[in-house]
Amino acid sequence: MNISIITVGKLKEKYLKQGIDEYRKRLSSYANIQIVEVADEKAPENMSEADIHIVKEKEGERILSKIGTDTHVIALAIDGKKWSSERLAKELDQLATYGKSKVAFIIGGSVGLSDEVLKRANQHLSFSDMTFPHQLIRLILVEQVYRAFRINRGEPYHK
Repeated sequence: MNISIITVGKLKEKYLKQGIDEYRKRLSSYANIQIVEVADEKAPENMSEADIHIVKEKEGERILSKIGTDTHVIALAIDGKKWSSERLAKELDQLATYGKSKVAFIIGGSVGLSDEVLKRANQHLSFSDMTFPHQLIRLILVEQVYRAFRINRGEPYHK
């Protein structure tokens, strides 16, 4: 399976990079995983609704340019469905079983995802009712994908 994590902005925090690298290394025996960073749109601290819309649209165009037509897209969105680790494992297993070998997870920037990206997504996933920094969600997502493969293989890790 080929998994892409398409995300807005560059990751600067060394500790998060180290954690992500560790899980990417662990995942290498299960799937090809790549992280694609698209530039975030510079915006003032206090944005109007119109400014927010413009930022989402520009970031959304960059995201959409990285998605192939044959890719199954799972957007991380506040209003998405909440899955357990077992459900994520089942979803990935079903995608692989039915020939969807390209999967892209989308992580938006600080103002979220554009309507166009949300429309392109095949599924919307929410990790929690809580708000997390989008940089931290990268690490959580990579760990959960790793956990899903371990669950699907019946290997010890899931507790």
